[in-house]
Amino acid sequence: MILDTFRLDGRTALVTGSSRGLGQGAAVALAEAGADVALLDRGDARETAARIEALGRRVHRVQLDFAEASAAEYAAAVGEIEDALAPVDILVNNAGTIRRAPAAEHPASDWDDVLAVNLDSVFHLSQAVGRGMIARGHGRIVNVASMLSFQGGILVPGYTASKHAVAGLTKALANEWAASGVTVNAIAPGYMATDNTAPLRADEDRSASILARIPAGRWGTPGDLQGAFVFLASDAAAYVTGAIIPVDGGWLVR
Repeated sequence: MILDTFRLDGRTALVTGSSRGLGQGAAVALAEAGADVALLDRGDARETAARIEALGRRVHRVQLDFAEASAAEYAAAVGEIEDALAPVDILVNNAGTIRRAPAAEHPASDWDDVLAVNLDSVFHLSQAVGRGMIARGHGRIVNVASMLSFQGGILVPGYTASKHAVAGLTKALANEWAASGVTVNAIAPGYMATDNTAPLRADEDRSASILARIPAGRWGTPGDLQGAFVFLASDAAAYVTGAIIPVDGGWLVR
């Protein structure tokens, strides 16, 4: 049955940036589809863990500061998770941050922090779990890209650079790992009602101009992405790799 191919029973997922927002939505959706879930986050993901446990799934939490973490620390976190649960079958690289300042005055520290969280973590974690996925002949990696993987944005040069790079890295890993049964894709959320967009939503003029361009006429929610996360993590998407899938209410086609 086709719906069975969307099930994730017996799978172990690792979701980053899972204490709230899009990451929390992804983690809960994967658990609802049958997966046990590890939560890797700088913050406190107890609320997300409780929601997963209420579904009867196993959960394991690890705290890590992505702005400071080294490749070795990411590998150690993966090792801890696999010891506590099982080898990671699904990786969702969702953790992200944004800093707003004009490019001419953009602080170097902001640039470094954004690239460390949004890009370096994606590579190091993909590498750490990818080795095992390749050896087992199966794996699903889902990165979180952005509308600014396609566009330039305003006042966010580091964020834009990082999200363009995430799209490129997604394609590069997909090329190398597809023959080993590992798919690597990305979801590009549109303008979502999350902490990252709070300043935009608080600016009445900016918010109105954004909403005027979205054919769906509203900001997105974490729930709008859940189906895409489950699809790309499942066997239903076995022949989908290297794709950057917009979930944007029509923003890009306007």
